[in-house]
Amino acid sequence: MTDHRDDVLRLWGRQLYERQGEPLAWAEAVLEATGRPPSAVTAAMAGRLDALADSPSDCAQLLFRTVAKLAANLRGEGCYDADVGTRIGQLALRLGELEPLLAGPLGDALGHPPDGPTSLVTVHAAELGRNRTIRMRAIDALLEWAELGHPQARAALSEVASDHRTQDVTVWTKALNRIALFGDASVEPGLLRALADTGHRGVRWSALACAELGFRRAVPLITALLEHPDPMVREGACEALGLLAEPAAIPALTARLNDETGWVRSRAALALGQIGGDRALAVLWQAMMELRNPKASYLASAIAAFGPPVVDDLITLTTDPDPDLRALACRALGSTADDRALPALEHLAAHDLARTTLGGLVATAAKQGLRTAHRMRAHRIDLSSTLISTDVHPDPRATWHQETKACRWRPGPRRAPGTGRG
Repeated sequence: MTDHRDDVLRLWGRQLYERQGEPLAWAEAVLEATGRPPSAVTAAMAGRLDALADSPSDCAQLLFRTVAKLAANLRGEGCYDADVGTRIGQLALRLGELEPLLAGPLGDALGHPPDGPTSLVTVHAAELGRNRTIRMRAIDALLEWAELGHPQARAALSEVASDHRTQDVTVWTKALNRIALFGDASVEPGLLRALADTGHRGVRWSALACAELGFRRAVPLITALLEHPDPMVREGACEALGLLAEPAAIPALTARLNDETGWVRSRAALALGQIGGDRALAVLWQAMMELRNPKASYLASAIAAFGPPVVDDLITLTTDPDPDLRALACRALGSTADDRALPALEHLAAHDLARTTLGGLVATAAKQGLRTAHRMRAHRIDLSSTLISTDVHPDPRATWHQETKACRWRPGPRRAPGTGRG
């Protein structure tokens, strides 16, 4: 395994503060352990950072100033400076090497550093059973170690993800939001249990985690969540089914196009666009033609996700007598960034002064479509330049989807329980 000594010391340095019940008293003990005179310690704790000007050791001076600055922040604003705190452990170890007589007092004041990542990860895993503040710090630290590839951290996170009823819901959803770092087949039974527990506040996150890991056994349970009373859960179910690209969910997603909540309708349309295929396209096209509402730009965006095959039909729609449909066609054509769309958009931008039912001009929608198309085409040029410089030859349709994803409207980010809508 990679030597993570610097990471160990950085996280240890942060914990040096986080585990103190009385941080100011702790800071004073560290200052005293540097071997400086009591008068210097008193002056530093009072905020006089020049108290160590005559120190014979640069490392001692740096450690003294670092801790004194931290103490001044705590005393003045009550704020812990994490950037300062993470340096204390490394400085103390270096000072102990330079001045062996100080190694003992520093060790007593700071505690001894961990042997390596495993000992730290063990501590973090045990802290998941403590108070909420410590639990949140512990889950963050475990996620950091999982990102560094530590197997014990990944195993600890898998245990968290597999048992939703024994976990703080915020800790649990934090883990599920990073499920790709550690998730594998071992977490599937626990996630399916959580998904079946529709009264649990984290059920939305269990649906998204199952989708991210490609657990197709979850599809019936996720589909059932489309009828959940909480719109955030319904939106999450739409997103999950889109990630899974599950054709069997098309009828249920079609019903959500009429959902009472706007962002659920938008997410359902986006999911149908992700699923793709003739059935999904027919559903979206029919919904747009029947609704004839210029506010339904999410339907236009979803249709645009089908790419070049829909361009000719959208161009034809720009000649429809209904201004609302012409405006929607403009938005969809812009999102395709197809060369064939530009003449039609330029013509409407210059000449179509009809107004939609909302009062906007079709010409304005065409100009917006042109701006979108030009942004996407510029992105395509940048992407092509990057690929040429690295001698990579992508699939053209995959490239088009990447451009569309970069420029198209997307619903809002996932939210932790209690922090968002609903």
